[in-house]
Amino acid sequence: MRIRIVDAFTDRPFAGNPAGVVLLDAFPDDAWLQNVAVEVNHAETAFAHPLPEGGDADWALRWFTPGTEVDMCGHATLATAHVLHSTGVTTGPVRFATRSGVLVAAPRDDGSYTLDFPTAPLTGEPAPAGLAEALGAEPVSVHDTGRFVGDLVVELADEKTVRALAPDLKALVGLSARGIIATARAEDPSRGYDFVSRCFFPDVGIDEDPVTGSAHTALAPFWAKRLGRTVLTGLQASARTGLVRVDLRGERTLLSGRAVTTIEGELLV
Repeated sequence: MRIRIVDAFTDRPFAGNPAGVVLLDAFPDDAWLQNVAVEVNHAETAFAHPLPEGGDADWALRWFTPGTEVDMCGHATLATAHVLHSTGVTTGPVRFATRSGVLVAAPRDDGSYTLDFPTAPLTGEPAPAGLAEALGAEPVSVHDTGRFVGDLVVELADEKTVRALAPDLKALVGLSARGIIATARAEDPSRGYDFVSRCFFPDVGIDEDPVTGSAHTALAPFWAKRLGRTVLTGLQASARTGLVRVDLRGERTLLSGRAVTTIEGELLV
């Protein structure tokens, strides 16, 4: 079977967030899926197989980090949609059956893709003990993102603070179900983005995720409320960087971005 590495939320190789993508006839046992994800060793590896016609979804889709299966992943969903379209398997919108419900990925005329994801519910709460010390920055506000995302959105004072973070990753473990989304308003929106973020997920084996689509289902309502607009662009300020366009539509959030296949090979096991 073929295995591909796709850089998602970018229009150029070696940027954005890399994901493994494996198309199957059916899902093997979980141990095999997890072992492949460990071997690929990217933030997520996506596994998908076609479903019978006439149902609510076209493909079944699962995502694994090197440490565990996760409930939601934006960049690996984008990567899977890109593989399906770039190889001619499908031409229109694709409905994926996932642990987070049916997620739709649709190609756009400009070569990008739009993902239709559930909007994360935000609940303000006090900062957990030790959060400021672990991040190395004082939170302005903290919000829980619900069970599908499983992160804490941590608002910081400004973009420079987010970019300068060098957290104690061991100290972040256990502060949320999955990890920490650090964010701040863009210093200069004329640069093409409205807010910045960085995402740290040591609980699931990812120190810092390069570009996190699922995090933007929480960042969209967070910044829409503060900036007074529902269509925004976020810059994830990791070393690889990536841009995610968000369109908040109530209980659903549309995430748009591009993807590039960088490696294609044969999986021999």
